[in-house]
Amino acid sequence: MTTLVCTSASNGRTRPAPYPSFASYVRARQPVLLRTARSLTANPNDAEDLLQTALAKTYVAWERIEDHRALDGYVRRALVNTRTSQWRKRKVDEFMCDELPEPEPVIGGNDPAEQQALHDAMWQAIMKLPARQRAMVVLRYYEDLSEAQTAEVLGVSVGTVKSAVSRALGKLREDPELGLVR
Repeated sequence: MTTLVCTSASNGRTRPAPYPSFASYVRARQPVLLRTARSLTANPNDAEDLLQTALAKTYVAWERIEDHRALDGYVRRALVNTRTSQWRKRKVDEFMCDELPEPEPVIGGNDPAEQQALHDAMWQAIMKLPARQRAMVVLRYYEDLSEAQTAEVLGVSVGTVKSAVSRALGKLREDPELGLVR
């Protein structure tokens, strides 16, 4: 169905606005305007943010816009101006430096498979220790007890805990299976 549009203002009749409300305009024109925003940015998420900012500016000026046939032009101009402002601000915030701010990647640092392999190798090595040394190492390092607390739990002196843990750690350092995962 075609709609008759009066192009002459001399007949005295006023033409109804093509978009009675801001919401109806946004519903009707958002896909087209989003394509325009995407042409201004490389990232689709930035394009959506850009369009939202331009539409917010349009909403503020909605009552002042006399010719609603020019709304697309108004929003496009808001898109370009907003993008230019973002670009200028971003330029000021970025600067070159001699050292990268990111830490060096740790090989195997966050790899779950590497962590599990290390965990398994450590427990196999601990299981090779004599029962008394194994108990002291587990209480001291896995349960995070102090030397005094470990001695109290096992009913031995603090010196015994110190010497037994020292010998156990020496054996763990010499374990060939732990040498492979280091």
